[in-house]
Amino acid sequence: MSPDTLAVLGVTVAVAAFVQGSSGLGFALIVAPVAGILDPDLLPVFVLAAMIPLNLYVAWRERGSLDLRGAGWITAARLAATPGGLTLLWLIPDRSIGLFVGGATVLAAVVSLAALAFTPGRLAYVGAGAVTGLTETATGVGGPPLALVYQHRPPAELRATVAVCFLIGEVASLVLLFATGKGHPQELGPVLLLLPAIAAGAWLSRLVHHRLDARRMRLFVLVFALVSGVVLMLGV
Repeated sequence: MSPDTLAVLGVTVAVAAFVQGSSGLGFALIVAPVAGILDPDLLPVFVLAAMIPLNLYVAWRERGSLDLRGAGWITAARLAATPGGLTLLWLIPDRSIGLFVGGATVLAAVVSLAALAFTPGRLAYVGAGAVTGLTETATGVGGPPLALVYQHRPPAELRATVAVCFLIGEVASLVLLFATGKGHPQELGPVLLLLPAIAAGAWLSRLVHHRLDARRMRLFVLVFALVSGVVLMLGV
């Protein structure tokens, strides 16, 4: 990886860590399209692995607001759907992974922008977990279904529950990717190099997460995802 690529990724993951640490979502929507443009080989392992320390921190910071019931249903469905995400990855040609990630990012952003308010129940939790298992394992992008479920809940509950669900799911996806040869441990190298950038973004989010305008941040993330997803699709 060239120094320029590493520098761009460093800035990107720092911003993304700040956004997700503040609002509860956005890391993968920001990082995946940029990583796909810079180097498609980074997907999905880089995005999945980079989110682990961030979600571990956010889950601990917001642990008092965790929705255990929702997290349980989402995680069960997410783990059950993980092999399906691996199947998608096997079916997608390497040359088309950028197009697939861009399309998934744009679709996720459009659905998130158009979604109506509702009160989540067991079916919503299971559906969000299943879709997340498919898309996050294949592309690294899995936040929008969880954001839809929790978008009208208190911000701390969203941040805590999404972080815990992501954390468990990301570890499961990486284990499966490594075990089947679709991912390799050496792909974790860039993540280790960028840990300071992730930590910086997470630390800055601690200063503002309790008073940030979550709606404006969510809109910024979704608009950025739309633009970067389209650029990624057009660049393939």
